[in-house]
Amino acid sequence: MNRSLSGRLLRLVVGLWLYGATMALLVEAGLGLDPWDVFHEGLADRLPLTFGQVVIVVGAAVLLLWIPLRQRPGVGTVLNVLLIGIAADVTLAWVPTPDDLIVQIGFLVVGTVGNGLAGALYIGADLGTGPRDGLWSGVVRRTGLSVRLVRTGLELTVLVLGFVLGGTVGVGTVVYALAIGPLVQFFLAATTTPRPCQDGRHHGRDERDASADLPLDRPGVHGVDDRDARARGRAAVAGRERRRLRSLRR
Repeated sequence: MNRSLSGRLLRLVVGLWLYGATMALLVEAGLGLDPWDVFHEGLADRLPLTFGQVVIVVGAAVLLLWIPLRQRPGVGTVLNVLLIGIAADVTLAWVPTPDDLIVQIGFLVVGTVGNGLAGALYIGADLGTGPRDGLWSGVVRRTGLSVRLVRTGLELTVLVLGFVLGGTVGVGTVVYALAIGPLVQFFLAATTTPRPCQDGRHHGRDERDASADLPLDRPGVHGVDDRDARARGRAAVAGRERRRLRSLRR
């Protein structure tokens, strides 16, 4: 295994584990979760399963929906399904539920910021999108509907279902929704090194990874399908190279 791939795998695993651990802090804070975790918590209250086990089961079920959408999972997709739920359960078993509001707020802040860093690590590894993000991006590609419409519709659906099942909706839900995108974008810029082009220059941000504007599958950070964005970036680089060669021939 080359060093580049091994580094990306390490980044992926660390990001996914950190994501599950910080997700558990948000659960323990008890001040509100993001839409999918409201759904996970609601199911965990109704089923003989732990929170992390529900995360794994739901992730696997969502992954099955990729089949009719013709989405292709990567190693990051599979590890996303497994590691986040395991990390969440391990952290929930070790971290006590706080009674003090100040501690709860601390958990909310640390959990949200940590989620942003985890999302940046996972997205930056570029080894496959998570099952939930792949679901909405696949629907967008197959139907031609807007990203905003499809993603908002899906997240509102799971939010309402989770709330009805007993999941926690509160100020933390709002804080997370407002903060997670900027946090992931900030940490992506801080932790991702541009890859050099064939001509020795470095890719710009848009060429390097259009998913810088996307949260992680949960993290997520979202926008257009990252594979399409990277293809456009490569096409732009190739176009500049062709123009440079034509100028040299003149």
